[in-house]
Amino acid sequence: MKIGYYPGCSLTGTGKEYDLSLRKILQKLDVELEELNDWSCCGATSAHSTNHLMSIALPAINLSIAENQRIKELFAPCAACYNRMVVAKHELDANPLLAKQVSDLIERTVNYSTEIINIVELFQRIGAKKISELKTANLSGIKVACYYGCLLVRPFDITHFDDAEQPTTMEEIIKATGAEAIEWNYKMECCGGAHSIAHKEIVVDLSKKILDDAKLHAADVVVVACPMCHSNLDMRQRAMKNHTEIPVLYLSEFIGLALGVAPKELGVDLHFVSAEPLLQKVGRSL
Repeated sequence: MKIGYYPGCSLTGTGKEYDLSLRKILQKLDVELEELNDWSCCGATSAHSTNHLMSIALPAINLSIAENQRIKELFAPCAACYNRMVVAKHELDANPLLAKQVSDLIERTVNYSTEIINIVELFQRIGAKKISELKTANLSGIKVACYYGCLLVRPFDITHFDDAEQPTTMEEIIKATGAEAIEWNYKMECCGGAHSIAHKEIVVDLSKKILDDAKLHAADVVVVACPMCHSNLDMRQRAMKNHTEIPVLYLSEFIGLALGVAPKELGVDLHFVSAEPLLQKVGRSL
């Protein structure tokens, strides 16, 4: 399988372990990534709150690049990038006047024919069966809290992916690794997102509630698909009072462990909260 790849800003910076683990495991799963040439920021969490036209134009530039590379499907692993891409494509398809404004602004003609897919959709296409067949590590007994956050499945009338209130697709992938995906209450709750800098106290409070519920349901690890969510749930644990730490891994890192990839090759050692307790349960170490 060959698919277009939009890493976005986070995966080349604070979330580089996401990119590292993705590239490592997708090689094992026979997926070839074609990275967009000269891609740029999608606007992520800031553009749509300040300038609507710019929030559509920034993703449109990357959609134009994808079309020029004749990429029919574009994989955006960051949940925020994925969300901004699909929202922009939806608005441009539905509003010819807006599409004309954007084309004039970015000085490109775009048909917006490229399909955008997220990380869970990609693993669905690879197939849970293939992941299960290639796994070499025994993860039975490991309890995983799958955290979707706000942006992976919402708004449903645009993403058309899974269930907006009770999604299950990530759990199906986790089950293919041999681990147990737990039922819990906070898998769709907001972690505070980009408020992490301006309103740290809000993020600490929201993230603690999420992690507390995961621990209440006996999770060994929280698995995420968003660099911003990972940053808040991982890094902000240091600021939480009366809190016992729990590791937070990217979905790609957890699958990598199942496939037998060394933890350091996946970037597991780059997190604030150590995954050592989890790794010891599966006979691994950093």
